[in-house]
Amino acid sequence: MNIKKLISYIVITLLVGSFFTLFIMDSFNIYNTIDKPFLSPNKIVFPIVWSVLYILMGISLYIVSESKYLNKDKSYLLYILQLLVNSVWPLFFFKFRLFFVSFLIVLLLIYLVIKLILEFYKINKLAAYLQIPYLLWLIFASYLSLGVFLLN
Repeated sequence: MNIKKLISYIVITLLVGSFFTLFIMDSFNIYNTIDKPFLSPNKIVFPIVWSVLYILMGISLYIVSESKYLNKDKSYLLYILQLLVNSVWPLFFFKFRLFFVSFLIVLLLIYLVIKLILEFYKINKLAAYLQIPYLLWLIFASYLSLGVFLLN
């Protein structure tokens, strides 16, 4: 096991995934002022959940990178694409308050993550399974995003 490589994939995923969040910290107070749908978690839940998800995603990418599968380009591209789309979501939701656009971004993410899981599954089943909590959270996030759009 290449610990340096594993840690670098986790750190890169954490940094890219939360990149825009660092620039909009002052916009997070919107969560306290908007109407939220039933089952909306306390705002403290989000950084905890996202940190765990980014760690699982980084581990998953590491597993794929260490596999003997020859054609990983599509998997890497999907991983990068979904991570970039993921990173812009907070801008649209918190900074620009474009709740419907945020909902559409989550739907796009769900699509990309399903494609990613299917690609990872071809390479390593565990790598694919480690993406499932992310997919489930995105499905929940789509409910929250749509709810916020409809209520505000």
